[in-house]
Amino acid sequence: MTRRSFVRSAAAGAFAAMPGILQAKQDHTYSTALIGSGWWGTNILREAIASGRCRPVALCDVDDSQIAACKSTLGGMLPDSIKIYKDFRELLDEQKPDIAIVATPDHWHPLITIAACDAGAHVYVEKPIGHTILEGKAMVAAARRNDRVVQVGTHRRVSPHNIAGMEMLRDGTVGDVGMVRAFVHYGGGPEEPSPNDDPPAGLDWDLWCGPAPLRPFNSKLHPKGFRNFLDLANGTLGDWGIHWMDQVLMWSDEVAPKTVFSTGGRPIAGPAINDGERLTTDAPDHQIAAFEFDNFSLSWEHRRFAGNTAEKTHPQQAVGCYFYGTNGTLHIGWLDGTTFYPRDAKRAAVNVPAQLHEPDQQNIRELWADFLDAIASGRRPVSDIEIGHHSTNLSLLGMLSYKLGRSIHWDHDSHTIPGDDKANALLRREYRSPWTYPI
Repeated sequence: MTRRSFVRSAAAGAFAAMPGILQAKQDHTYSTALIGSGWWGTNILREAIASGRCRPVALCDVDDSQIAACKSTLGGMLPDSIKIYKDFRELLDEQKPDIAIVATPDHWHPLITIAACDAGAHVYVEKPIGHTILEGKAMVAAARRNDRVVQVGTHRRVSPHNIAGMEMLRDGTVGDVGMVRAFVHYGGGPEEPSPNDDPPAGLDWDLWCGPAPLRPFNSKLHPKGFRNFLDLANGTLGDWGIHWMDQVLMWSDEVAPKTVFSTGGRPIAGPAINDGERLTTDAPDHQIAAFEFDNFSLSWEHRRFAGNTAEKTHPQQAVGCYFYGTNGTLHIGWLDGTTFYPRDAKRAAVNVPAQLHEPDQQNIRELWADFLDAIASGRRPVSDIEIGHHSTNLSLLGMLSYKLGRSIHWDHDSHTIPGDDKANALLRREYRSPWTYPI
């Protein structure tokens, strides 16, 4: 059995076992710490506690207001004895949790995940797993050398309508697929710069920046806005892209493209401004990327202007993947579920509705259940760190091509771009002292 076949069969087994996993009751409970206590980390911790198998012992955030909001939202779900930390290193050293949830901004994911694995914790880390490709390689190595389960928050791997879409792709319903189009479309317009300011009381801004460059505080950066700044994250492709790239890899059993080309810019948002006094984002307001695989082509497109009325697949959004096959077109979306449009116009489209949970309209519950079952059974989870590394890489390779302004050829086995020193230099970056790049 090949590695790819093993991963696919393991994933299929996890899907089949999901109802039993969700209903399983075990006596053992896991001490659980949340590192990054914003709204999304709070959503994850809520599901961890609701599982009945996790005992929250600590919250960690560099911003006191995030801690306060988390405690207010979860209320009586948290024990009075829960410990509060600003520095994840102190938490790991003192609490030695069984499980660490890493829900910080992207640029912190690698170092905290690696430190948590080295401290003996199993980890649930949010996507994308890192800011540069070689960080992901180091994260996989940390999980393996410590024999830790590391689950990545690509919850669409366990969403019922996404699984139904995978079944239609694999059972011949869609036919032979030669092209996939992934997309996210939003409204927006010209961007106005925001003035820099002093960090609010209770926020350790130096620690928030961490290994990234230290810059003046700006409300565009925190909370939530960091993903459109390229020294902290990788724009819309780095944020949304991993979800849909992951769906393509989940279907195809591929781990990497052969060539990548991306272009885009900021013709509507306007030029990026960072003059020491005021700030705009610097990520592209639209982007197109093309990924060449052996037997199909994948395209990505996003824009943050013009709205999405003409292309909505749901009243609230236009997102997802179109798989173009010989028997028709399959759209795997979000709130609208999965829809197959037969090639034969006389046949009606078939929709599998989404089955999502409030308040976040996601399937964290199922992914957390798989995570706990993987810990208990010693198997790899359905969104294992190596899978998350592959899916994150597609977004990062697209951004790498965008930054270079030209196409690149990727050798996944060596994790290099052969004969291209300038491109290879972007596979990692220098960390700000005293932090050390992990590979």
